[in-house]
Amino acid sequence: MLKIVLTSLLLALAASPAAAQSWPTKPVRLVLSQPPGSSPDIVARLIADRLSQQWGKSVVVENRPGGQNVVGALAAAKAPADGYTFYYATTAALVINAYTFKALPYDPRKDFEPIGMIGHSPFVVAANPAFPVKSIGELIDYAKANPDKISLATEGPKSFSGMMAEMLASSAGVKMVSVPYSGVQPGILDTIAGRTQVTVQAVAATMAHLQRGALRPLAVTSAKRVPGLDQVPTLGETFPGFQYSGWHAVVAPHGTPADAVQRFNAGLDAVMKDPDMVKRLFDLGIIADGGAGTPAQLGEFLKAEHLRWAKLAKDVGVVPE
Repeated sequence: MLKIVLTSLLLALAASPAAAQSWPTKPVRLVLSQPPGSSPDIVARLIADRLSQQWGKSVVVENRPGGQNVVGALAAAKAPADGYTFYYATTAALVINAYTFKALPYDPRKDFEPIGMIGHSPFVVAANPAFPVKSIGELIDYAKANPDKISLATEGPKSFSGMMAEMLASSAGVKMVSVPYSGVQPGILDTIAGRTQVTVQAVAATMAHLQRGALRPLAVTSAKRVPGLDQVPTLGETFPGFQYSGWHAVVAPHGTPADAVQRFNAGLDAVMKDPDMVKRLFDLGIIADGGAGTPAQLGEFLKAEHLRWAKLAKDVGVVPE
């Protein structure tokens, strides 16, 4: 009889929430498509450190840059779905690439399980201070009076910044010369130097230059004005419906066990609600949303983003290659 009671007790304990929360039992890998020292890398390491403290197990950031995020995304998508590999994803990897590549070695929609949101990264349209425009209205007027006379620095026609530039020109009915750069900083520095007149880049990459007056902000691409740039209007205030931001989120290989998904989500949510973390992300140009949300919410967000970017790609005439 005693043996039966003990057996029942052990079975009950095994089924208890405490036992179910044994994950993780070994180090967790967080794959990242960006190089060491980049803004996403810094954020990923901040989050990894907090989660390591929570769980008592190391969360190791693995940088896999290259191929417009394809290298990192593929490595994460093809990793064993055992609950010990996760992917720090950005807009390009999970959405934009689906409309700029003819074929991808991974499926952005089917190869990942949503975990939770980190935050949004708005972009800004900024001009060289010597260029004679101080608002989006003035930029449009100048472009109409001087077709193809404005050089606009982006990361290329199929990047976030390039597509924003094309959407801006299309919405305004003007022509500007888009100058592609192989990275963020060269385009910014050329605009500061006056070799290009305007650039479209992430607020995170430009904030220091905006604050010291090396660049003049004209508008932000997000739905709401950006804290710290409160006097800078959104493009949506001029072109209703123009609301685009980059974002950062965590996903996992499709088929990852539900308990690992839920535990990671709960841990990330706690991290993203910490005021110190929110401030540190803000200083890096990422606006937290007051928590990670649920996996289901992130899943619905990703579906909506695909619809929005599919339309944007069609509107600006992106041809997948």
